[in-house]
Amino acid sequence: MPSVLVTPTILRNIPGPYSDRLRQGGFDIIYPPNGCDTMRRENLLPLLAKADAMIASVEKLTREVLAGTKLRAVARMGVGYDAIDVPAATDLGIAVTITPGTLEESVAEHTVAMMLGVSRGLVQRDREVRAGRWTRQPMPRMGGKIFGIVGLGRIGRSVAAKVQALGMRTVAFDPYADKAAAAKIGVTLMTLDELLQTADVVSLHTTTTPETTNMINRKTLALMKPGSILVNTGRGALVDEDALCEALDSGHLFGAGLDVFKTEPLPLESPLLKYGNVLLCTHMGGLDTESTAAMANLAAQCVVDLSQGRWPETCVVNKELRDRYRW
Repeated sequence: MPSVLVTPTILRNIPGPYSDRLRQGGFDIIYPPNGCDTMRRENLLPLLAKADAMIASVEKLTREVLAGTKLRAVARMGVGYDAIDVPAATDLGIAVTITPGTLEESVAEHTVAMMLGVSRGLVQRDREVRAGRWTRQPMPRMGGKIFGIVGLGRIGRSVAAKVQALGMRTVAFDPYADKAAAAKIGVTLMTLDELLQTADVVSLHTTTTPETTNMINRKTLALMKPGSILVNTGRGALVDEDALCEALDSGHLFGAGLDVFKTEPLPLESPLLKYGNVLLCTHMGGLDTESTAAMANLAAQCVVDLSQGRWPETCVVNKELRDRYRW
């Protein structure tokens, strides 16, 4: 019987439709032991050695790691796959899949929540009330402001609809987006520099590539409008955290909402922890009840399909593998 390693902590030893789907597809399910941190390579490798497939979180799957396995499929629970060496997986005949269409609403809601949490100072006000203080400081209204979206994919488009409902104008930077299609949903496309100089809120929704790593840096932060807000529910690698701290120290930014970080969990010595105008979260953007179930079910179905000779076209990242793929 083939086996599938399930590493996302929100699924471990928790049965559901996804596990039913895997078992009905003929799979034995391997869960990491309680407390096992699969982000640590020494913990992950012994588990991978037993698996024919993997439903993955954000474990680092390098060429060396993949080459030491018998994996035929890695089903990423989510849409980002920068932790996986996809060219290596392709060379090794391992299909890599993602779960498109399952989490954009969750990330969009989370993005809006983080923006409003920062703009309204909700965390600070909560702490003051609990401490017996009663500060009533006017905060900026978001209606009428300009919301800048970096990456106009499924998530970016969902965010656009939600902030437009708040009365915000929407602009975006995405070199692959169609100008006419963007205009139909009320979004004006700009260069990155134009967006940074125009937007009152800059929200990141792009993947990590050599071109996007540290795209928010000293130079680009300096281009942002004084008093603007940065929201990152994309990837931690997009932001130079030292440069962000400098922009916060100088008062150039009103604040920031960060769901993702260079190192996760965020180290307790991180200077980001000292700012009252920075809202921090535990990489939860894509995780609500509905998206979690949908991602798990789709990832499981991809594994079953691949094992049974079906090709989940809309989910496979390394499509060039199709003609030579063998389970």
